[in-house]
Amino acid sequence: MPEPTLPINTTVLAINIKQWGKELGFQHTGIADTDLPEAEGHLKNWLEAGFHGEMEYMQRHGSKRSHPEKLVPGTVRVISVRLDYLPEDRAAMRGQLESPLDAYISRYALGRDYHKLMRGRLQKLSSRIEAKIGPFGYRVFSDSAPVLEKALAAKAGLGWIGKHSNLLHREAGSWFFLGEIYTDLALPVDSPVKESCGTCTACLDGCPTRAIVAPYRVDARRCIAYLTIELHGSIPEELRPALGNRIYGCDDCQIVCPWNRFAHQTVEADFLPRHGLATAQLVELFEWDEDTFLHKTEGSAIRRIGYERWLRNLAVALGNAPTGREVVAALTARESHPSELVREHVLWALERHKKNKNLD
Repeated sequence: MPEPTLPINTTVLAINIKQWGKELGFQHTGIADTDLPEAEGHLKNWLEAGFHGEMEYMQRHGSKRSHPEKLVPGTVRVISVRLDYLPEDRAAMRGQLESPLDAYISRYALGRDYHKLMRGRLQKLSSRIEAKIGPFGYRVFSDSAPVLEKALAAKAGLGWIGKHSNLLHREAGSWFFLGEIYTDLALPVDSPVKESCGTCTACLDGCPTRAIVAPYRVDARRCIAYLTIELHGSIPEELRPALGNRIYGCDDCQIVCPWNRFAHQTVEADFLPRHGLATAQLVELFEWDEDTFLHKTEGSAIRRIGYERWLRNLAVALGNAPTGREVVAALTARESHPSELVREHVLWALERHKKNKNLD
């Protein structure tokens, strides 16, 4: 990394960085060092338990994930930022989950893909710093590299890691994205905040598939977000009924968390629902052809799973829906789909409905 060309008062610069972050729309900006021994141990144990499932990328890159200075040589500090994305209140989400013919999509994915937006703003923040002090070493990230972003954000005082493994803030809950700037600037660091989950087990009790196997310990192989997004093959049959009408991700552990009473709805237009996805019904989405899927998910995180897994997820949700002529007709229309993966899940769904002969 190149060395800064101007004398720097790092204390003043840190204050400026936080102000500039606020001006750019970040709700919180903090600074951490790169020492992550506890997080490194937790990751090692999690991987050894096999809880990462098919997410092989979690064990790549050796120790670069827990040693920022190995990923970006010269890094001594991490500037961590928070950007709220909640598009609606919890009552609306609960209402949709309780409507079995509705399609539930994790709220982070209803609007524009956050990766580009976050990285763009982090680059703007970096440019503000550069304009102030001259060239310096940095690299920006937002869920885009082997980065322990929650552990770094916790060190930077943005919150604490809750029992569901999400970052929590006393005044903002957990409905937010995180981003980082790795830098060679020796800025003063912020203090971590006190962990405040107490004896609460709402997230463990509320997980539909019991993926939170212990406080702060999630078996991704059981997690609905993993099953509907990361898993490429067949969803285990024993877990399919627990998916309910969730077709992309799952928000249950956040919905039930008491701290999310204080979460703020987003002011970002890009994070608001598009193409009616917040109110879409399962049959409607299952009838999309591939061109419609690609059009409706353009610029969305949903597109990453592809059309085949989109239909797979919807077939499971339709198998969990109340038996009715419209549901059965939609599934029957896909019974001979070219994809073996889709056919398998469609046939499973139809078998469930055959047990109920009283069609509407």
